[in-house]
Amino acid sequence: MREARGLSQRDLAARAGLTNGAISLIEQNKSSPSVASLKRLLDALPMTMSDFFSEVEENAAPKYFYSAGEFIELSPQDAGLGQGAARVSLRQLGNARHHALQVLHETYPPGSDTGPDLLSHEGEEAGVVVSGIIEISVADQIRVLNPGDGYIFDSRLPHRFRNLGEIACVIVSACTPPTF
Repeated sequence: MREARGLSQRDLAARAGLTNGAISLIEQNKSSPSVASLKRLLDALPMTMSDFFSEVEENAAPKYFYSAGEFIELSPQDAGLGQGAARVSLRQLGNARHHALQVLHETYPPGSDTGPDLLSHEGEEAGVVVSGIIEISVADQIRVLNPGDGYIFDSRLPHRFRNLGEIACVIVSACTPPTF
């Protein structure tokens, strides 16, 4: 994608706020970016995470229902915790390119998070904790949410999700417009 847009590794690194070496390692499949770093890379191209990971839906007829196996995994990389670490899973319902709303089924294993860098992107997001606990940082506020608790905020505010518990945390969330 970088080459198709006529960018050098140095150009992309400067636009995304990363090092040339980081871009090189990612392109050689020797390193996986954190969710936040991948988001910065895609913003620099520009491209949404949904576009990056989604498969083109071939059906001409609209699709309204999806089995659990048909969700699109948006974050298959390690969550910044090192080799063999638990993975954060952000599974998208359908193809967000065709909708004004993006719905995610998120799973944060114990000790996992969205990375050391705070996320920030256009839109608003909201969610409800289904199981486990999650610490969410938004701007200068930090809160631990339990099952049944929810959140809603302007996604342009710096934010981070971190599982401090001993069991996986599951969240169902929505983002509009689809930008993540």
